[in-house]
Amino acid sequence: MSGGTVDVDSADVWPEDAEDVEEAVVSNWFVREGGRVEEGSTIAEIQIEKVSVDVPAPAGGEVVDVLVPEGGEFARGDVLGRIRAE
Repeated sequence: MSGGTVDVDSADVWPEDAEDVEEAVVSNWFVREGGRVEEGSTIAEIQIEKVSVDVPAPAGGEVVDVLVPEGGEFARGDVLGRIRAE
């Protein structure tokens, strides 16, 4: 995919053993808006109850939107950010 945006979807990284948990928190963004990422590189870390989960980039490109800031709560399936794929 070239030039389109790709969602960083929290449902893609939600652990199976936390299926009954509805909310989580973004504990860290490793890449800011305007930053470049490679597909599969860790771009954020989320906290679901007492479990930290790395969030990989679903595509390589530029982070164009961080929709949930560090410390922000979100629900399973929410979009955390967007990447303009290259």
